[in-house]
Amino acid sequence: MAEISAKMVMDLRKKTGAGMMECKKALVAANGDFDEAIKVLREKGLSVAAKKADRVAAEGVVDVLTANGMTAMVEVNAETDFVAKNATFREFVQGILRTIVANKPADIAALLALPFDGGEMTVDATLKDKIFTIGENMSIRRFVIVEGLTGTYVHGGGSSACVAKFEADEAVANNPAFAEYAQNICMQIVAMNPTYVCRHCVPEDVLASEKEIAMTQINNDPKNASKPEAIKEKMIEGRLNKFYETACLLDQDYVKEDKMTVAQYTEATGKALGGKLAISSFVKYERGEGLEKREDDFAGEIERLVKGE
Repeated sequence: MAEISAKMVMDLRKKTGAGMMECKKALVAANGDFDEAIKVLREKGLSVAAKKADRVAAEGVVDVLTANGMTAMVEVNAETDFVAKNATFREFVQGILRTIVANKPADIAALLALPFDGGEMTVDATLKDKIFTIGENMSIRRFVIVEGLTGTYVHGGGSSACVAKFEADEAVANNPAFAEYAQNICMQIVAMNPTYVCRHCVPEDVLASEKEIAMTQINNDPKNASKPEAIKEKMIEGRLNKFYETACLLDQDYVKEDKMTVAQYTEATGKALGGKLAISSFVKYERGEGLEKREDDFAGEIERLVKGE
């Protein structure tokens, strides 16, 4: 039987992204043959995917692709950050994006049924194959397709990303400076996390709730509770303006030049490029948002590996 060194295990883990214990077992089964060990990892079968299906996958990446007049953004999750940085996993995510752009699926179920990146295997089968090979639970959590004139930004290697849609004259859209403006807007969205494009986009029930909260705060403050209703209404109006400055993209201070708002930056850019320019909508994804995070014990895993457990 071939001796399985720690370096062999780490090399296989680097290549496949599989867990260290899985890599060691595969190398033992393959008598130290690297390619055969990869095959062993892949041949574990559907039962492996089923066993891992209930494990939390809250890491992964958010990525984007623009092609054929549309932009797709997807979040694909894995269990660990190590796998999320793996080149095989990253290429898998890009293949999903190419599949989305080429086919425009309506939802996740439709996406899973499509041929992966024009190949013979479906997206679902390819996903299961990656689970077999890498040894972690994975999932395609969500995606969005935005058609028309867009800008994108991916932050922190895929920790978050944004797609924004714009309305612009042809002269503006074709100006090389527009791409910089569009990316700046997407960076603003990722950094400042607005909820709406403008104050007119805020639903009435949200406004009513904000007004109710403001009135309650005023009435609970002994300094303000006895003030006339007209004064209280003015105070509420001021607090709503503060709400707009946080929640509405166009009302936010522009992060690269805080002496102007995003609305002013957009207007100035349109004039400089010789036409009309407006922000229509945006979508932001943050990796693992709302998902339970897995707590990893890498020290314990290494200790178990050394002990041969």
